[in-house]
Amino acid sequence: QALTAVGAGWSAARTAGLAAALVVAGALTAASWFHRGRGGALAPVIGEDNRLSTSRAVAVAWVLFVAYAVLVLAGQLAVASGHDRRDALISGLELGRGAGAVTVLAVVCAVAVLVRRVVGLRVLGQRLQKVRADRPRASDLLTDDAGRGTFADIQYVVISAVALVFAAVRLARRPEQLPDLPWGLAVVVLVSAATYVAGKYAEGGRPVILSVVRAREAGDLDAPIRTGDDIEIRGAGFVPPGAQRADRLSRMVVRVGTVHVHVPLVPVTGGFSNPSDDLLTVPVPADVEPGRVEVQVVTGAGVETNRYAIDVTD
Repeated sequence: QALTAVGAGWSAARTAGLAAALVVAGALTAASWFHRGRGGALAPVIGEDNRLSTSRAVAVAWVLFVAYAVLVLAGQLAVASGHDRRDALISGLELGRGAGAVTVLAVVCAVAVLVRRVVGLRVLGQRLQKVRADRPRASDLLTDDAGRGTFADIQYVVISAVALVFAAVRLARRPEQLPDLPWGLAVVVLVSAATYVAGKYAEGGRPVILSVVRAREAGDLDAPIRTGDDIEIRGAGFVPPGAQRADRLSRMVVRVGTVHVHVPLVPVTGGFSNPSDDLLTVPVPADVEPGRVEVQVVTGAGVETNRYAIDVTD
């Protein structure tokens, strides 16, 4: 405020802007103190999986910005002396002036609530696997649970940030009214939000067993599956995103009939060759009775696959 006041002079709007910033900063400081055991000021944007939520972060950014804009208007109204000046400031809160910004605020808040509901239902329905993270990271806003950048999250954050910068510039140029976000830019944000929600609906999927065969090395003779043999379970979704560490992979279990078999970990450079996301190798325990038995995988996130029947001989 001091730098931009050089040459232009100090004004009531600059005082209101500083006062509004102090009020918002004080509120965030109080919130961080009360939630100091759960992430401080970041507590509202940390999801149930202990990662930063992209939808909540975008919504919180817009809420704070709109609250700041209203406080700037309130500060100017408090020091305005003329009747006409007060009427002009009050008219700056009319819906026609800030319809675009209010629409974007409503949509991003609705997206945050909707995404939380969608993710929760998909996890309960075993159509999405979630593994709790060790701690929140800034990269969570742009990546999936495995740390890979995702288009839906990146475009939502980038477009929302651009729209916020534009709205902040409009507020700085016209501090006597809500930022008049152009409808063209508002529609771009709405399309970005729709793309983000669609991406949340499309991600994930239940793990599935496609086939189970006897593990065979080069030179082995053809034979049926017997107790003590290794079997290869081929499918998809066995390793949930974010569960590539040994302590998470060790929680994976294969049910062979009524026997629970823990998947042996085979370390290689940079990770593990067994288990992998599409292939598991486990031994058939001696406790399995010969005959037709069912095989089922329970992933590290606690999600069960379909049952696949195999024949075990003596």
